[in-house]
Amino acid sequence: MTRARLALVLSAALGLARAAGPNQLTEAERREGWRLLFDGHTTAGWLEITGKPFPANCWTVADDSLKALVRRDGFQDIRTVDTFRSFDLQFDWKILARGNTGLKYRIQKVDEWANAAGRQARARGLEYQLADDADSDAASDPRKVAASLYSLIAPVPHIPPRIGGFNHSRLLVQGTHVEHWLNGVKVVAFNLSDPAVEKLLRNDLPKGSPPDAPLVEVSPLSLQNHASEAWFQNIKIRVLPDQ
Repeated sequence: MTRARLALVLSAALGLARAAGPNQLTEAERREGWRLLFDGHTTAGWLEITGKPFPANCWTVADDSLKALVRRDGFQDIRTVDTFRSFDLQFDWKILARGNTGLKYRIQKVDEWANAAGRQARARGLEYQLADDADSDAASDPRKVAASLYSLIAPVPHIPPRIGGFNHSRLLVQGTHVEHWLNGVKVVAFNLSDPAVEKLLRNDLPKGSPPDAPLVEVSPLSLQNHASEAWFQNIKIRVLPDQ
């Protein structure tokens, strides 16, 4: 093998090695403006959804992932410290049989309450649904299966997620255009100005908001703890210009 050929092979192998590890960016991704939202080791960059410190009672870092824990003393969503408007987000996620979780964006408010199951804190906004088809909620409506715009737009085609293994999701928001992708396939596309979408967002505004109250357009991203074990890794984002 010539020296030039050997250098090319080694360079390709190094590139694959860099791309293979979890929670890492390739040099090409860095040049394109991607950055990690989770370093794979710590909770840096994440808070409880209300802005309190990271809720170690119901979330942890395990298996190179942010992991939602099943507890009997309350469940709180988590959020990014940073806020976003137009962005390209990609992440890998895993759930078990009948699992249910989600990723929230364009968050309009945060609810906090206590019940018999303990203290709850939940983001209210648009949701990229993450669920097993066998989950009772997902099974009740095609608009509630994995990669749907929860409760409003069913994914087409319908792609059942891998259960017990990682799936890859992409959420693209640029200006008013939104796309949901699952395992390499675009399954949902819509416009934020669509009346049905705007109604969904307005239903999430704080109680008593006037009918013409402005919608929140810049918000953190939130991972949901829905009383199901869930793993999230390779969470990366690229901020985009508004169209």
